Amino acid sequence: MTQRFPSTTARRTMLQQCGLGLGGLGLASLLCDGRAQGDVAEGGGSGPLAARSPHFPARAKRIIHFFLNGGPSHVDTFDPKPLLTKYAGQPLSTTLTTERKTGAAFPSPFKFRRYGESGLEISEIFSRTAQFADDIAVVRSMHAAVPNHEPSLMLMNCGDSVQPRPSVGAWLMYGLGSENENLPGFIAMCPGGYPIKDAENWQAGFLPGAYQGTFIDPQHRELERLIENIRSGHASLSDQRKQLDLLARLNSLSASSPEDPRLESRIESFELAYRMQTEAAEAFDLSQEPQAIREAYGDHVHGRQTLIARRLLERGVRYLQLWHGAGQPWDNHAQIEANHRKLAAEIDQPIAALIQDLKQRGMFDETLILWGGEFGRTPTVELGSDGKEQLGRDHNHYGFSVWMAGGGIRGGVAYGATDEFGFKAVENPTSVHDLHATMLYLMGLDHKRLTYRYAGRDFRLTDVHGRVIHDIIA
Repeated sequence: MTQRFPSTTARRTMLQQCGLGLGGLGLASLLCDGRAQGDVAEGGGSGPLAARSPHFPARAKRIIHFFLNGGPSHVDTFDPKPLLTKYAGQPLSTTLTTERKTGAAFPSPFKFRRYGESGLEISEIFSRTAQFADDIAVVRSMHAAVPNHEPSLMLMNCGDSVQPRPSVGAWLMYGLGSENENLPGFIAMCPGGYPIKDAENWQAGFLPGAYQGTFIDPQHRELERLIENIRSGHASLSDQRKQLDLLARLNSLSASSPEDPRLESRIESFELAYRMQTEAAEAFDLSQEPQAIREAYGDHVHGRQTLIARRLLERGVRYLQLWHGAGQPWDNHAQIEANHRKLAAEIDQPIAALIQDLKQRGMFDETLILWGGEFGRTPTVELGSDGKEQLGRDHNHYGFSVWMAGGGIRGGVAYGATDEFGFKAVENPTSVHDLHATMLYLMGLDHKRLTYRYAGRDFRLTDVHGRVIHDIIA
């Protein structure tokens, strides 16, 4: 039935109806706010997880991030400071403040030596990783914003130390999509589970929920415990398919309504969960690996976690984060020699095995490996409340180290430097935003163009900062 309007309209009525129309336009804008992508090329598929082309040819196709929760000591791992031995037990002059009281110079209890043709200096506790020194670029001039764990965790993983933001993996999924529609493109593994607060480090934030990381607890060997709710106890695969098809038909009835990213993300999660029931079983089955490979990684949780990660990378997972130190963190305020030696022993072998394995499979040059924590530790010894030395180190956000390998990285180099004792980055200071800009660049993304409109402004992983570290790119 056609509605007819009078030929003449009162001025008041006209203004009222026009006002409602403008309000409708505003509502549509709000509903779509955040849906408009930044300068991200489209791919041939559909849906939020469809693979998309990068801004320019990429050096790396995938990233694996070994995240050492708690803050490993740079002066005990990849940034040797011989002057700490010379001035051992003596007070060091500095104006930098730390969370806790520290005392005299505390030399590293570990020996450093030069490895490879490059002569890169690495601590004995990472002697197996050090065999690939000529493939590694150590950034010795990192710095963060504050000396506290939670904000520094968010900064390293999400690009902001104050407000929860989308994580690096979520940004990569938004920019590039997924290469395997049957597995999550972004996975975070953390043995033994994680505190609720740490889940924000692999969140989607204001990006659509489809880009959030999938958590997996690798301490379990059974698929049903590795991935929660991977099997349905109430419906067969065929019944689930019928349910999802019905859901799709019901949703299509409202196709003329503004798109709701929350609804799209929920539907995508249902579909992905359905497909994973067949794909994940094969991807996580380590019995398919030769015995020699399993032994190379080690038959312990961190060895299994890293081997699972390699299998997932092979199958198109875009971003993998392997947390280490969730139960016993690298936050060694006391007895750092025993604790750092134990923690390093848990991941040194798996990291070396992964690098060798990727090389043999022809995947190393297209896989970017990142190693590091949220900050470093002081070159001075921490003191207890009684003033006695704890033989550990306090938090240090003024200077610390990370390293990268593979995926377009120029190996065998040390970029930047902290001062002669290791307090602060003084040569080529490198921010977390610089690190993220470099990671995105190697994946073929311009960090200034990868934006997402939310709450009336364009956001990006690097905020208004960041520069690509070209000196470590091959």
